[in-house]
Amino acid sequence: MRNLLENAAQRAISYLESLDSKGIAPSPKAAAKLVALDQPLPDEPSEPEMALKILDEICSPATMAMAGRRFFGFVIGGSLPVTLAANWLAGAWDQNTAYYNVTPATAYLEQITLRWMLDLFRLPHECEGAFVTGATMANFSSLAAARHAVLKRAGWNVEADGLFGAPPITVIIGAEAHPSLTKSLGLLGLGRRRTIVIPTDAQGRMRADALPSLSGPTIVCTQAGNVNTGAFDPVAEICEMAHRYGAWVHVDGAFGLWAMAVPSLFHLTAEMVKADSWATDFHKWLNVPYDSGLALVRDSEALCAAMAVTADYLPTASSFRNPSDFTPELSRRARGVEVWAALQSLGRKGITEMIERTCRHARRFAEGLRSAGYEVLNDVVLNQVLVTFGDTEKTNRVITRIQTDGTCWCGSTVWHGRTAMRISVSSWATTDEDVDRALEAMLRISKSSDL
Repeated sequence: MRNLLENAAQRAISYLESLDSKGIAPSPKAAAKLVALDQPLPDEPSEPEMALKILDEICSPATMAMAGRRFFGFVIGGSLPVTLAANWLAGAWDQNTAYYNVTPATAYLEQITLRWMLDLFRLPHECEGAFVTGATMANFSSLAAARHAVLKRAGWNVEADGLFGAPPITVIIGAEAHPSLTKSLGLLGLGRRRTIVIPTDAQGRMRADALPSLSGPTIVCTQAGNVNTGAFDPVAEICEMAHRYGAWVHVDGAFGLWAMAVPSLFHLTAEMVKADSWATDFHKWLNVPYDSGLALVRDSEALCAAMAVTADYLPTASSFRNPSDFTPELSRRARGVEVWAALQSLGRKGITEMIERTCRHARRFAEGLRSAGYEVLNDVVLNQVLVTFGDTEKTNRVITRIQTDGTCWCGSTVWHGRTAMRISVSSWATTDEDVDRALEAMLRISKSSDL
C-alpha cells in the first residue's frame, strides 16, 4: 500500500508542477487518446500500479488546467496546497461524516468550521449550516428550509404531507438568476417555470422597485455576485419589503458572498445579514478541492426539519452536532476538513488578501483591454470582466484563438444580447506576471491581421 500511495502522490505532484509549462486546454491529440480506455471490463485482476499508470498517462494529458494560474474560464479557484493535502488526509481517514458518535473528529471539525464561517461572514451565531457539494445543493438545502418555514406558518407540514394539496408558494427570482437556483426549485417541486421573474438593471441586479405585492407563503431569491458581471442585488432593500409580508429571503452567493469577509468589499453586501438563508461555494474563492459548498440558514429548526433522518439502527443521540441532521445526504465525505485547513492556514487576513488580489487582477484586465480600445461591458466591482472584441463573429474567433493558444483560457457568454469573453479571476495562484502574460496573449491575438 505504501508504494502505491507514494506512487500516486509523486504522479500528482509532477502533474501540478507541470501545469504552467503546458497549454491550459488539453490538446486534440491528448483527447483522442482517451479511446484507449474504451475496453471491455477485465475478467481478471491486475496490478493496482497499472490502473494508476493508465490514469496518469492517458487521462492527465487530457485534463483542463483548472488548477493552474491562468485558467479564467469559469468562477473556479485552484486548490491551495494545504487544502489538497488535507483532502488527501481526509481521504485516508475515509470517514462517513454523518454522526458525531461515530466520526467525532470530522463532525467536530465541521462544527468549528461552521462557527468560523459565521464569524467571517458576520452572520448571527444561531444560524445553522450544511456542508454540501456546491452552490446547487447549497441553494437546494436553503430553499428546502424556506419551503418548510413558509408552509409551517400556513399550517402545513411539507415533509410529512408533501406538496399535494399544500398552500401554493410564490417564488420570486431575478431575470438573471443562476441556473443552479432554478434547478434547485425544480428538485424541490416548486417549479422552474412557475416563478415570478423580476427584471434586472443594466448590470444584472434585480430591481427592487419591480417587486409585486406579496401575500401568502412566499420565497424571494436574490443574488450576490452575478455570474457575468459580479453585480449584487439590493438585498437589504428587498429584505425590508419582503419581511414586511412574512416572506423568506434567500441569497445565492456562490462566489459573491465572500465579499462579506472583506472590509474593502463589504459595501457590496451591506445589511445582507437581514436575509434568511445564504448559499456559497468553497471550491470557488476559498480555493479548496471539488466538491465543496455551504448552505447557511438563520432558522436552524427549519433546516433540521427539512433534512433530518432517523432510523432505529442509527446512533443519532448525541450532545454534539450531527452533520446529517442538516444535509441532504446521509452518507457523505468529510467536506469540512479542507475548509477548516484553509481557514486555519489563511486566517482572516489571508482570506481578505487573496480575494482583494484577485479583484485587483480583474481590474487590471479591464484596464488593459480598455486601453487597447476594446469595450468592457460591465462595471468591474468584483472579479468578473466582460469584454467584446467587435461583432459576434470576431469576438468568437478571438475567444477560440485564445483558448487554442494555450497561454490562458477564457470562456464566452452572451450578456444582454452581446457576445463577450468572460474573464473570471478566482485562483489563489494567479500573479501580476500571469495577468500581464495573459493580457499580452489576448491583445496579440485580437489584433492579428488574419482574424
